Amino acid sequence: MKIVKQILMYIFWTMISIVLGICYMRILVGPFRITKEGLGYILYIFYNLGLFYVGLAVGVVIAFFFILLDVFYLRKKLQNKSASILLRLGFLFFIAAIVAGAHYILEKVIDVI
Repeated sequence: MKIVKQILMYIFWTMISIVLGICYMRILVGPFRITKEGLGYILYIFYNLGLFYVGLAVGVVIAFFFILLDVFYLRKKLQNKSASILLRLGFLFFIAAIVAGAHYILEKVIDVI
């Protein structure tokens, strides 16, 4: 039962990470400013699919690093603390900021992406 609970918690944190990744891409790309009629509707669909797929990839990277941090460090340190969920959420936002910074450096500074 303990393993099932742990898996469900990691699924929960992964979902939050994916939402963070999609929100980051939405902030980065900005709103869709073309009219949503005619050919603009097809562009609107591609815009939303692009936000979803790239945001999903960024969210999976955030989740991967968070789960590694949780398995090897946080689970041992935060075992009996009442604010462990808030601390984990803080670490999740911190990892998201690191991934966003790495994305910025790779895209704007080094021009790899």
